[in-house]
Amino acid sequence: MSNTHQDSQLLSLGRRVFGIFIAILVVIYALTNASSGKGGTVLAPGQGSSSTAVSQPSGKPGTFGKPTKSSNCVAVNGVQDKACTPGAIFPDVTADQVCVSGYSTSVRNVPIALKDDVYAAYNISSHFTGQYEVDHLISLELGGSNDISNLWPELADPHPGFHQKDTVENYLHSQVCSGKMTLAKAQALIANDWHDALNMMPVARAESLGPEPTECPEGCG
Repeated sequence: MSNTHQDSQLLSLGRRVFGIFIAILVVIYALTNASSGKGGTVLAPGQGSSSTAVSQPSGKPGTFGKPTKSSNCVAVNGVQDKACTPGAIFPDVTADQVCVSGYSTSVRNVPIALKDDVYAAYNISSHFTGQYEVDHLISLELGGSNDISNLWPELADPHPGFHQKDTVENYLHSQVCSGKMTLAKAQALIANDWHDALNMMPVARAESLGPEPTECPEGCG
């Protein structure tokens, strides 16, 4: 066998080995990314692989003020005690994210124990079904977080109560997603006094939106 033929075989073998090495590196890289959870998106419940991905916010919640009380909180005239519930948001959330269908469901996380803490902070030792809703002051659909500084027990009656606030949340969400209002303005408006936003709403618009459908016995907030 000539030296030229041997060199050709060695070159061919080297190329095959190099190709196998590159393929192994690609597989290792893909497995590493999958295990580390890179990508930053999850699929909302019920969505398949071809559905729109719901981007998750990350990081600690940003507050609209530091709570100065954690007990003896008192809501007055349908407004939260701002010393206990100043409001909190996911600071990196964007209008594009909250306007994707399924976003609120993907980030909702208020376990029973946290609801109990909210009731305790407001000195509510007992209540009947439908009397209160542990409400997100800044709603999830407006980028609000699940932090206790953004939660308060809101009454259904007297009106306006939590059903009417649900309508306000939907209205502000529609304003943000249509580009008529910035997300930051909607958050500030509902955190300060949601009745101001209620008074901004056209009556016909408020009636047509209605409260957001919910399967939660006391509302979802």
